[in-house]
Amino acid sequence: MNDWAPIAKEYDPLKAGSIDGTDEEPHDRAIWRAMLARYVPNKGVTGDPHLTLFVARLNLQTTEEKLKEVFSRYGDIRKIRLVRDLVTGFSKGYAFIEYKEERALLKAHRDANRLVIDQHEIFVDFELERTLKGWIPRRLGGGFGGKKESGQLRFGGRDRPFRKPINLPNMKNDFYGEGSAEKRNWSREGTRDWRTRDRDHDRSRDKRWPERERSWAWGESERERDSKEERSRGRERKDRDR
Repeated sequence: MNDWAPIAKEYDPLKAGSIDGTDEEPHDRAIWRAMLARYVPNKGVTGDPHLTLFVARLNLQTTEEKLKEVFSRYGDIRKIRLVRDLVTGFSKGYAFIEYKEERALLKAHRDANRLVIDQHEIFVDFELERTLKGWIPRRLGGGFGGKKESGQLRFGGRDRPFRKPINLPNMKNDFYGEGSAEKRNWSREGTRDWRTRDRDHDRSRDKRWPERERSWAWGESERERDSKEERSRGRERKDRDR
């Protein structure tokens, strides 16, 4: 708990797939894929990773010119790389922006997150591929992204930080007699009292039973008597009508 932090300092697929970073077994196949992956960062990527921002959830129609117009408000930009599909040339919805100064980088990281560009709310974070140890991209089952529908929720990043684990104290369960001897004796005495109460209740119920039988018998005789009276009245009415 002393080393715990809401943002991951080193990437671990197993921890990234846990809501609080304490899971010991993967809960989906993507985590297994990330744990078995041997990923090496792209050596063809140039620029300073500590001055580069990762911008995601872009509108597919957003261009480099639009990104330059928006992000140049925070400082001088050295390079913008909008990631495109190699076959179609269409945007994949994310880009990397390199600034000239760290002050501009920090300002854009603070203010540009959740900014709306072309009717899309964007996500801004530091580049993690070359700065976070053990990084595995999402296409290999890693990353900090994912959707609830796909079951690939990832935690430990800016968008979904770890939740602080709950430390429950070790408490003994007295229900199974793990408490002190006095409590156990008290519980045994209590069971004896309940048994004697049950016996007394049974005896009183046996005593009340004949009385109930008498009352039921009396009730039946009353009903029979009432029915006989009604029959006799009916006969008298018929005789009068005649």
